[in-house]
Amino acid sequence: MRKLIWAMLFVLPIAGASAQTASTQATPMSTSPSTLGLPPAPPSLPISFGDLIQATVFDSPDLSGAFRVNQTGDVVLPLGGAVHVKGLTAAEAGSAIAARLKDAQLLLDPPVGVMIVEYQSQGVTVTGEVRTPGVFPLLANRTVMDMIALAGGLNENAGKIASVFHRGDTSNVRQVRLDVSVQTPASAAEASLELAPGDTISVSRSGVIYVIGDVGRPGGFLVEHNDRLSVLQALALAQGANQTASLGKSELIRRAESERLIYQLDLKKILQGGSSDPLLADGDILYVPVSYKKVYSLRAIEAMISGGTQAGAFKASQ
Repeated sequence: MRKLIWAMLFVLPIAGASAQTASTQATPMSTSPSTLGLPPAPPSLPISFGDLIQATVFDSPDLSGAFRVNQTGDVVLPLGGAVHVKGLTAAEAGSAIAARLKDAQLLLDPPVGVMIVEYQSQGVTVTGEVRTPGVFPLLANRTVMDMIALAGGLNENAGKIASVFHRGDTSNVRQVRLDVSVQTPASAAEASLELAPGDTISVSRSGVIYVIGDVGRPGGFLVEHNDRLSVLQALALAQGANQTASLGKSELIRRAESERLIYQLDLKKILQGGSSDPLLADGDILYVPVSYKKVYSLRAIEAMISGGTQAGAFKASQ
């Protein structure tokens, strides 16, 4: 009886430990990226023509090296011949190279690692009004704003619209509005459009309006990020009209498809609030003519003032 009690006391702790181990194994701890707080891994891009890959065969430097994908989608190994890798990911290309080395009886079970060093045709082209246009590799999940940032950001002539289209489908053009000054949830979501290899981003140019004639500083003025300017705002950019300007005979010259349209403007009424202040479009010309009547009147007044001053000086000298 005493032996039976000791046997039961010995078996019960072991059974409890076994049950606890089984329970622990039945509910393993999750180690997913979301549980660990890590960002999701970017999708693997397929290898294409012209890409440069680095194949590393473990403990075999003679079989390792950098290889350029040729026009047929193959890489030519120094020993083993050509291996077709176009359309494969880096991991799949490593398995294909390992299989070729095994079939060639060079190695029994070679571990091969492949890294894509350079994407020749899997990049995104950024053109238009950016600081450093060019082709940039798409190495992860990138948005339109990400690629514009890689291109140095928008320059001073950039507009508010970026056109996105794919190399193989130029008819499907997506417009993305670039609100660089004030971001809203809608504009942020629109600018977060995900890109695919071979996409092209073209940033539009901002508008230009011209103010010429009898103004303080005639010239062309950029409409920053395609914001519409009114006639009075354009006049203010040109430092206002001179004293000799004929405000009532100003003209707005607008470019049409095959001709120029001329609209008569009365800037005097617009300044006094008696007429609406029209908005200008890209390429508009605001012409403020000279009033020769005012020019002659000012010259006459200047001559009278000059003559009176000289007469007063002459009398004072006597």
